[in-house]
Amino acid sequence: MAVHPFHLAFPVHDLAAARAFYGGLLGCPEGRSSEDWIDFDLYGHQVVAHLAPDEARQAATNAVDGDQVPVRHFGVVLSMEDWQALADRLKAAGVSFVIEPHVRFKGQVGEQATMFFLDPSGNALEFKAFRDIASLFAK
Repeated sequence: MAVHPFHLAFPVHDLAAARAFYGGLLGCPEGRSSEDWIDFDLYGHQVVAHLAPDEARQAATNAVDGDQVPVRHFGVVLSMEDWQALADRLKAAGVSFVIEPHVRFKGQVGEQATMFFLDPSGNALEFKAFRDIASLFAK
């Protein structure tokens, strides 16, 4: 099955902070922009930061394998090597994690490396990796 790029638009309180976070820290190339929004290339997916200060806020959480996972979140499934490189880069940059990089569901179907952190507007991001990508949708 071919994987197609997804498109996600989300609210931010400050476009300059979004540009620094997504473009600078995460290294996402910038696409089109206006005074109200910025397109970013997040590992081949189009994410758009829209200036909407009243909509930007941190999400509620649910318990997952002992962690309080932000309900509203987005991110990318990376290779284990790329995930580790990103985790190391974020740690070196002093990012405050909502959920520190670790492996969850150890020894179970769906075992995965995961980490959660917030952008400057409180949007939660999760990046994860599987040793065997075939287990992504395993039950």
